Amino acid sequence: MHVFDTAILQKRFIVLEGLDGAGTTTQLRLLEQNMAQRGISCWATAEPTNLPSGQLIRRILAGDITVDPGTVAHLFAADRHEHVYGHNGIAEHAAAGQLVVSDRYVLSSLAYQGVTCGPSLPWQLNRHFPMPGLTFLFDLDPQEAARRLCERTHREIYEELTMQRKVRAMYQRMARRLEQRGWRIIRIDASLEIDTIAAILKREVLDFLAS
Repeated sequence: MHVFDTAILQKRFIVLEGLDGAGTTTQLRLLEQNMAQRGISCWATAEPTNLPSGQLIRRILAGDITVDPGTVAHLFAADRHEHVYGHNGIAEHAAAGQLVVSDRYVLSSLAYQGVTCGPSLPWQLNRHFPMPGLTFLFDLDPQEAARRLCERTHREIYEELTMQRKVRAMYQRMARRLEQRGWRIIRIDASLEIDTIAAILKREVLDFLAS
């Protein structure tokens, strides 16, 4: 188990979570821009990563490769381990003084893999990863998420309405469990206008950095 100053991540690490189509990727880009305008160095990143482990996961999600759900859970944990601790990873950027914002992290695994292979395995695989300082959970009606996903040219294996309904419920269940362990989670109404959400995130992040 890696040893480093977890207090750094409590001040420098923010996560965006939510269903496919909830808008986390758009808000990640806008938040990065908003921070840059204020002279705040921000490293925007995402999971799965662009590392070989993340590229394999993306092929599975695209339906190019079929594997057991438990295998997917282990792959996500392995990709996350490298994302946090590896070269040019989250811990390194945070230690250098940057604000790190990730589109997806532990809560996504607890939600998605919690549905596909049950909560126990993803919890065991992810319970030792460091806690971010702040997590935004984008909540959206799965029907609206499905409508947004119809505009995409490529769909992933989890982007199906019944699955997304189960994942939404699991997100809420696992968010409460993480809050009991000290995670700070702010719920965002993802049906709001893009600019409105961006303004909420900007305010909350600036407050977080000033605290």
